[in-house]
Amino acid sequence: MNPNKALWEKGDFTKLAATMRESGDRLVEAIGVTRGMKVLDLGCGDGTTALPEARRGADVLGVDIARNLVEAGNRRATEAGLQNVRFVEGDACDLSPIENGSFDLVVSIFGAMFAPKPDDVAREMVRVTKKGGRIVMGNWIPGDPTLVAQILKTSSAYAPPPPAGFISPMLWGVEANVVERFGKAGIAADRIRCERDTFTFRMQAGADKFLELFRDWYGPTMNAYEAARQQGKEAQLHQELLALFQAQNRGDATRTEIPATFLRVTVQV
Repeated sequence: MNPNKALWEKGDFTKLAATMRESGDRLVEAIGVTRGMKVLDLGCGDGTTALPEARRGADVLGVDIARNLVEAGNRRATEAGLQNVRFVEGDACDLSPIENGSFDLVVSIFGAMFAPKPDDVAREMVRVTKKGGRIVMGNWIPGDPTLVAQILKTSSAYAPPPPAGFISPMLWGVEANVVERFGKAGIAADRIRCERDTFTFRMQAGADKFLELFRDWYGPTMNAYEAARQQGKEAQLHQELLALFQAQNRGDATRTEIPATFLRVTVQV
């Protein structure tokens, strides 16, 4: 099985996505999704940004490598009565079923950055975007002091070494790498804009319960806990992460509100 597919089907990201809905909607508003647009939402999960895009009248195709998330996205769309969005399985490294220049806008928020071949991802996103269209990515930033970068940093200290040839997804959060990758896909540097933005996780429960979602349902953190358990260090990992979550929570013991900084990339094709 494709290791990336196995990773994202391992847990159930819908549990975490429920804490991201408000920020997803705000981001869609900020990037200017409007009625009649053809939008590809790549690495879409269960539709945190795809459904808000459809609610604004765009014609949306959500593509994700995880079958369970595609099924969840289609269920959410049906429940919402949205007929202008559909979800299908696909790999951000190879979008060959999609014709060149099919979309006005390609969006990937914390999705395509995790695909294993970043140069292929950049090339495919450019290929399927119409001339004059846009690509918008949201990518976590390596070494950033806010939540997600620190979760991944802490988890990696307990996880087994990555396989040979592994390219860290966090490198999508470095502007120079973004420019280089899209440059290989034919995009000049002056057509690429990178800026820091904030995504806020919200949950009507304390930070300890929020951490449990990552422990139980988020593939990368699940792997870290399993590796720590084998080393007899599960309690140590949990305490490190709990301290992180509690320190970053702007809510209280009954409410989680944690902002996380990301790199917002806009490419003019």
